[in-house]
Amino acid sequence: MRYSFCPICGSQIRSRLVYDGGAYKLRKICPEHGRFSAVVWRSAEGELPRYSAPRETAPPPCASECGLCERHLQSTCCVLVEVTPRCDLRCPVCFANSGGAGLGERERTVAEWYDVFRKLVDDGRTFLQLSGGEPTVRDDLPEIVAAAVRAGCENVQLNSNGVRLGRDPEFTRKLADSGLSFVFMQFDGVTDDAYVTLRGRALLREKLDAIEQCDRANLGVTLVPTVVPGVNDGQLGEILKFGFNRSPAVRGVHFQPISYFGRYPSKPRDSERITLPEIIAGLEAQTHGLVKRGDFSHSTCDHPRCGFHGDFVVMPDRIVALTRRESVSESCCSPKNGAISDEALRNRKFVSRRWKRESLDASGHAEVSGDGFDAFLHAVKRNGFTVTGMAFQDRMTLEVERLRRCSLHVCEPDSGRIVPFCAYYNGLARQQSQA
Repeated sequence: MRYSFCPICGSQIRSRLVYDGGAYKLRKICPEHGRFSAVVWRSAEGELPRYSAPRETAPPPCASECGLCERHLQSTCCVLVEVTPRCDLRCPVCFANSGGAGLGERERTVAEWYDVFRKLVDDGRTFLQLSGGEPTVRDDLPEIVAAAVRAGCENVQLNSNGVRLGRDPEFTRKLADSGLSFVFMQFDGVTDDAYVTLRGRALLREKLDAIEQCDRANLGVTLVPTVVPGVNDGQLGEILKFGFNRSPAVRGVHFQPISYFGRYPSKPRDSERITLPEIIAGLEAQTHGLVKRGDFSHSTCDHPRCGFHGDFVVMPDRIVALTRRESVSESCCSPKNGAISDEALRNRKFVSRRWKRESLDASGHAEVSGDGFDAFLHAVKRNGFTVTGMAFQDRMTLEVERLRRCSLHVCEPDSGRIVPFCAYYNGLARQQSQA
């Protein structure tokens, strides 16, 4: 039996996946608010990725017991904390619905964040995302990064629009010196029209400046496009080639199909959605086979309909697709006896290595490469490049089955709860906890 949520009241209701008109659609009925339908998967092959769901004798208690409850199927791979609600942009597509610089909410001090980080590390959550709002509006962000490193976080990722990173080189250098691991940077296209539509103003020059300053600070950058049909879905190949051409400064591209939560006034039409297999097909077509569908595999850390990944090496004369890691099991982040497994920790380290820049020697240069196979291994380390995608769920597309496999979690510092990303940003966990 499948379960979802009413997009209006948030109640858990039964749902079903129906193949209709070349797409799989999630259909559900709320006794109070009626019928709902939304496309979740379009594929020329017409098949969903296979997944063995556990047998259930009763509906899982999502999202009323999010925190995480004992029936959640994945441990935390990466935990996100919002260090500020403020932002220096007001993007129409913001999933966090972040406000301007005048919000009056008190922000935690560096010392207070250190205490939060220590608790996360004590619980085995050492892969950290600093998010917001826009974290770089905090002048003390380098101190927050240093506090996370001091607390024992092995990887500290920054989610940023890149605006300050480009215009404030000293600030960017301080972030690197404080121990920041890498940057996930909002990057919606290679032309300004995409930014005007999605972010409210032309930003391409500022994105290029941010990449340049991160490169100078030896901070790896992963580009993060929010893909919207009719806006930038025709730029998938150009975005990817842009990233390849700027390796090793750019470590990868992380495509995010538009999800309609946060700052959106009305229910979207199916034509306003794009799904993961469409993005992969678009990458193959728009790069003229530079990357191929067979270079990608479904997520093994989360639900297979939540993401994809492909690993590549940027060589001087070609792009080499690496063999997929067939040894990774579907339960690579599954908790074992209530604890985070060694396999999950190894998987975390593998993920973070893909996005980091290699260390420089005392002279400020990368490790010298060898010949033949040694040179290739050096290229894998220096010019490794990942292409990933993650389909966040909104209230129309949210499924309990996928939610339970989520390994990207949000920390609620006030309550101490650890909540799956899509439950948190759809307001379901907070709504249920307050009921």
